[in-house]
Amino acid sequence: MAENHRMGSNPLFTRREMLGMSGLAGIAAGTVSNAAETRPRIACLVSFWGAPGSHADWIITKLMDGYWWQGAHTPSRVDVVSVYINQFETSGLGQKICKSKGIPIFKTVGEAVTLGGQELAVDGVVIVGEHGNYPTNLKGQWQLPRWWIYQQVIRVFEQSKRSVPVFNDKHLSYSWDEAKWMFDKSRELNFPLTGGSSIPIYFRKPEIELDIDTPIKASVVVGGAADEGAFFHCVDVLQAFVERRKGGETGVKAVQCIKGPETWKWTERNPWAGKLLESVRKSFDLKPGYFQEIAQPNVSIVEYRDGTKAAVYSGRGVGWTYAGEIQGRKDPTIVSMLDWPGPYSQYHASNAQPHWITEMMLTKKEPFNAERLLLSTGIVSYRMDSNWENGRYSAIGRRIETPFMNMTYRPARGPQFSTGERPPNIPYIRGFEK
Repeated sequence: MAENHRMGSNPLFTRREMLGMSGLAGIAAGTVSNAAETRPRIACLVSFWGAPGSHADWIITKLMDGYWWQGAHTPSRVDVVSVYINQFETSGLGQKICKSKGIPIFKTVGEAVTLGGQELAVDGVVIVGEHGNYPTNLKGQWQLPRWWIYQQVIRVFEQSKRSVPVFNDKHLSYSWDEAKWMFDKSRELNFPLTGGSSIPIYFRKPEIELDIDTPIKASVVVGGAADEGAFFHCVDVLQAFVERRKGGETGVKAVQCIKGPETWKWTERNPWAGKLLESVRKSFDLKPGYFQEIAQPNVSIVEYRDGTKAAVYSGRGVGWTYAGEIQGRKDPTIVSMLDWPGPYSQYHASNAQPHWITEMMLTKKEPFNAERLLLSTGIVSYRMDSNWENGRYSAIGRRIETPFMNMTYRPARGPQFSTGERPPNIPYIRGFEK
């Protein structure tokens, strides 16, 4: 698809207005002090921005107005200087916000990252390709334009012979091939890449992080996993914990998805998974058989190259909960990420995510290894493939071997989740909700 072909389409501003509003200082409205000129200038490229519940609104407004972090409001440390909206016509909220802030909306991705010029003119790129009216394929994969947006950013990087940090919300792509290309480009052009789910950095109960080199034998994650997007949240939680196992990450050997009553037959044959699932049930004081009563059960099995085992169960009532069997410990280690991290207001969801986006833009270092994001993406992609072969569906999905998912790394990050008081329910700083 050519860059100038976009769904939706009249510019909010004329080219002359956009160029006039996007000076080198990076803020379109008002005067800028010398100190402010050092703040990273960010281009935000989104699929849809038409509701307060859209990811674009959750993330970008916090980059503009600040976010709630470790029990207090943190003022913004970056400047959003340009926006591109793929589905422009239905993104009235995004139009309204950008107009109120004096931020130009450009017609194309290329213009947004060059500020209407010929070369890269920003210090960082934020891609939020989540939500909007996009097709879903037979396998249930939502064909959001993340790769389409990203590859146009790469084109500008290559033409400009320099690159800047890139954030990509949730998984890189529904396609493994596209995701691997995205990751490889970050290494080829030497820029920090991050993204993923906001759930691993939610408030936790208990407030603990596993030590590096924890001898994890097996893991289970229980959470809503009814569709591709929800399943990704669960997988990213899983990867955030299992990457800290002894020896570090070794890559994924195989992926499989089983749905319906066969979920429980597989669990009976794999008592390690049943034991961990039962530990989650007991930790929430739920009645026996609680998870077996779910209307559409499914389990996704992840085999790692070092022999570590994992499973993701679709469940309810436990938020997103990790349970790990750790060598030398009598009882499983259980960590839950519960409910929303704050009320449904400007601080609803994703507060820790804008914090780590900002940290990457300032330090030019990945907050966690981008290999984790690639592995999470690959697990989701092949899990969605598992139940389909030659256009035919099977509740007992095929086991797909993934020798190409052989990324290895040793994480060095510390805890990254939110702690302290949760944010208050206050009116939107911008002065309007919709």
